[in-house]
Amino acid sequence: MKKLIVFDLDGTLAESKSAIDDEMVKILNALINVTRVAIISGGDWPQFEKQVLSYLAKDKQLKNLSILPTCGTKFYEYNGDWKKLYAEDFTVNEKKKIISSLNAAVEEQGFKPEKTWGEQIEDRGSQITYSALGQEAPLAAKREWDPGFTKRKKIQKALSITIPQFSVNLGGTTSVDITKPGIDKAYGIKKLRDILNIKKKEMIFIGDAIFPGGNDYPAKETGITSISVKDPNETKRVIEGIIACLDKKGRYDNGF
Repeated sequence: MKKLIVFDLDGTLAESKSAIDDEMVKILNALINVTRVAIISGGDWPQFEKQVLSYLAKDKQLKNLSILPTCGTKFYEYNGDWKKLYAEDFTVNEKKKIISSLNAAVEEQGFKPEKTWGEQIEDRGSQITYSALGQEAPLAAKREWDPGFTKRKKIQKALSITIPQFSVNLGGTTSVDITKPGIDKAYGIKKLRDILNIKKKEMIFIGDAIFPGGNDYPAKETGITSISVKDPNETKRVIEGIIACLDKKGRYDNGF
């Protein structure tokens, strides 16, 4: 029996850096009522608050929800309030090396966009994230920039040569995420296993970047059951199916 459902955030539960919609709020609340849920994303804690947590029901069932920002390099659990259990932060020198290497790789590949919205490189403590069009870029522009991951795969390849001591993964619509070696969504899955005492065979992972080089792929490589989705609407249908299997009391009603 599955005891934990693990989600990616951007492209899976919500559009890039957008809030979950009303239907997803209802479906997620229903899922949290019947089983344990975790969300692992490249975004930092404030992004989770903005996109998900401020919309969920503020009740005791939040104890069933675990939050793992920056690809699992941080872990939060709820006990009347949110508490951080750990954070795998970079040193000052590591951050300098990563940022200089990122800038060099982007310039070398010739992928500097004509227009950006906000900062392109964000220091998230335990993760450095490059957003090609900036942190505040509109979704339409982001979707057009690298829909097939071609540009970012070239940046990733360049970084694998200049900073091989770090993990480099692709996520979202324009992002490249860099963490300490071996610390990615697979690391997060293992932390969930150890902290929640739930075996990998009792988990399901759902994400939109489950392919080699995608930031969801390390989760699949742990061997847990993985479901690839193309967008949040497909995720909703998957969740409804899971609830139908798990909720023996028939408490869930999607209102349709």
